[in-house]
Amino acid sequence: MFKVIMKLVLVILFSSILVSCSEEETQIYDTVIINGVIFDGLGGEPYEGGIAIKDGKIAAIGDVVTSASSNVINADGKAITPGFINMLSWSVNSIIEDGRSMGDIMQGVTLEVFGEGNTGGPLSPKQKAEIQADQNDIKYEITWDSFGGWLEYMEAKGVATNVASFVGATTIRINHIGYENRAPTPEELALMEQEVRNSMEEGAIGVGSSLIYAPAFYAKTRELIALNKAASPYGGMYISHIRSEGSQFLEAIDELITIAREANVPAEIYHLKAGGKENWYKMDQAIAMVEAARSEGLGITADMYTYVAGATGLDAYMPPWVQEGGFKDWATRLKDPEIRAKLVVEMNTPTNEWENLGLSSGPEGMLLLGFKNPDLKKYIGKTLSEVAAERGMSPQETAMDLVIEDGTRVGTAYFLMSEENIAKQIKLPWLSFGSDGSSMAPEGVFIKNSTHPRSYGNFTRLLAKYVRDEKIIPLKEAIRKLSHLPATNMKLRERGSLQVGYYADVLVFDPADVQDHATFQEPHQLSTGMSHVFVNGVQVVYDGLHTGATPGQFVRGPGWTGWKK
Repeated sequence: MFKVIMKLVLVILFSSILVSCSEEETQIYDTVIINGVIFDGLGGEPYEGGIAIKDGKIAAIGDVVTSASSNVINADGKAITPGFINMLSWSVNSIIEDGRSMGDIMQGVTLEVFGEGNTGGPLSPKQKAEIQADQNDIKYEITWDSFGGWLEYMEAKGVATNVASFVGATTIRINHIGYENRAPTPEELALMEQEVRNSMEEGAIGVGSSLIYAPAFYAKTRELIALNKAASPYGGMYISHIRSEGSQFLEAIDELITIAREANVPAEIYHLKAGGKENWYKMDQAIAMVEAARSEGLGITADMYTYVAGATGLDAYMPPWVQEGGFKDWATRLKDPEIRAKLVVEMNTPTNEWENLGLSSGPEGMLLLGFKNPDLKKYIGKTLSEVAAERGMSPQETAMDLVIEDGTRVGTAYFLMSEENIAKQIKLPWLSFGSDGSSMAPEGVFIKNSTHPRSYGNFTRLLAKYVRDEKIIPLKEAIRKLSHLPATNMKLRERGSLQVGYYADVLVFDPADVQDHATFQEPHQLSTGMSHVFVNGVQVVYDGLHTGATPGQFVRGPGWTGWKK
C-alpha cells in the first residue's frame, strides 16, 4: 500500500511540474517582442534579440520564447530601445488637458521631467489662487497644496507618459517673499529650506531654477546654495536656466559650479546654449569649464534642444526691475510714459546687468507664437519687427503694448544659436536632451496658438537629422544620452535602460524611418516612425497609432520617504 501511495504522490508531483513548466512556456509573459536589434541604453554595441514584459517590468532579454505570451510583437529588425527622457518638459498643463501626451509619446518620450523654476507645488494659498485665476485656454481645479500632491494628481487623472519633477526655487520664493526684489529674512529662508526638504521627501529630484526671469532673478547665489544644501542629504540635484546665456554666459556657468561645490550636489545646465552671434565663440570656453569641474569630481552635466531658436516671452526683452511685483505691477509701469521712454533706451543698450534676448536676436529674429487676446491672434507667426512696422511704432514700444493688450508675457521664439555649436554640443558625453516645450496634440485647444516645433520634434530631429543624416554621433550613443544618462544623473531607480527587473518603458522603431515634421511655419505636426511604445509595460503606441492608454506613473526621486518602507 505504501508503494502505491508513493507512486501516486510522484505522479501528482510530476504532473504539477509539467503543468508549471507548461504555464511558464505559454503564460508567464504579458508581451514578448522578438526579432529586434537591442540598444540597451548603456552605450554598448547593439545585438539581435527580443525582450519579454511581465507585470510592468522587463522579465527577460535576448532569446525569448514566442510561445511564452499570447501578445507577440515582431520587431522585424527594428531597434528595441529604452524609452526617452525629456529633461525639460513644460507639459504640466497640456497633459492635464490631454493625457495622451501626443507630441512627446510619438517621439518615444516615456518620462516628462518638470521643474524649471516654477512647479505645481508646494503652493501657498495666495499663489494657488493666483495660478487658478491666471489659467487661460486650459482650465482645471487645483485640488492640492504639496509638491507630491501635484504629481499624484497627474498620475490619478491619467497620463500616457511618466512624470517627475524638480521642486521650483521660484515657486518656493513666491510662497514666502512674493515678487519683491530682496533677499529672504533668516526666518523666511528657514521656511524655504523646509519646503525643499518636504518636497524631497515627497519625491522631488532636486531643486530647479530659472535665473533670467523675475522674480527668480532676484535670488542671489547664497540663497540658491542654502536651498540646495537642504536637498543634498536626500541625494538631490540642482538644475538651472542659468543667469545668462549671452554676455555673462561664462560667469553664469561659474555660479552654477559654485553652487554645486558649496552645496555638495550634482548640477545640470538647462538647454545649454551660447545666445547671440557675438557670444557663439564662448561655447568652447564653457565646455572647458564644465570638463574642468568634472575632473575635479563635481557632477556637472547639461541638456539641450536641437534648434537654433529658443522660446520664452517678451519679458526676456525687458529688464527685471520693471517686472517687480508680478504681472499687474509690470503692466501698470508699461503704461507710464516716463518709464516707457527709459525702457526704450535700456532695451536698446547692451548690458551685463540682465539678460536681453531681444537685443541678441534683434526684433527681426523674434517670432510671435501665441496670444490670449483674440484681437491679437492675427500677429501669430509674424516677427516683432513686422508687427512694429504694421503699427508704425518702435519694436520696443510694440513689445510693451502687446504685453499690456494681451495680459500675458506673450510667447515668443528668439533666433539666437548656431548650427555649429549645436553639433558640437550633441557630441558631449555628459549632455542629454530636453524639449523645453509642451507635449500637445495638433487639434482642439492646442491649435489656437502657434508653438515652437521642439514641442513636436526635438527628439526625432536628433535621430533623423543629427544621427541618421549628418552622423554627428552614432545611434547607440544617442540612445544612451536619451535614456541611461539622464536616469543616472537623476538617480532614478530601475529606469533608463533595458535590464531585467527594470520598468518596461520600451520603444520599437526603424532608425531609417523616424522623422520630425514640425516647422516654425507649421509647428503642429506629429513626428512619425515610432512603431510601438510601452510605458510601464502597457502599450501606448501600437503600429504607429496611440492606443489611448494612460499608464504613466509619478517617478519619485532619491529622497522619497517611501523608499524606506
